[in-house]
Amino acid sequence: MERIILFDGVCNFCNSSVQFIIKRDPNGLYKFASLQSTTGERLKKENEIPEDLDSFIYLEGNNVFDKSTAVLKVCKGLKGLWKLCYIFIVIPKPLRDVVYKWIARNRYKWFGKRDSCMLPTPEQRNRFLDT
Repeated sequence: MERIILFDGVCNFCNSSVQFIIKRDPNGLYKFASLQSTTGERLKKENEIPEDLDSFIYLEGNNVFDKSTAVLKVCKGLKGLWKLCYIFIVIPKPLRDVVYKWIARNRYKWFGKRDSCMLPTPEQRNRFLDT
């Protein structure tokens, strides 16, 4: 089953999150594409993802997860104690998403923004769908 993370390629927090995931995903379960890339745009269109979802989207097979659910689903697949974060899935999505939206709304102010999407290292290149 294909597992793809779509992320905001110009957001410093999102780029740091991708690096965080790569370090804790030694088996390479997750592939990545920035939302601004050709592949990201195509996947958004194919999966009928609304334009206002602009920070972190997780595609698992034919399922699309957004906001806090996307984050928790990804954490579930990471090595170490991060998988325990998945227990927060029992909190109703609207409550979880309040925190997610607050962070997403402030991510550029708190962490900054890049002029262009990150370039993966040669070792990471096979994890990215658009390089």
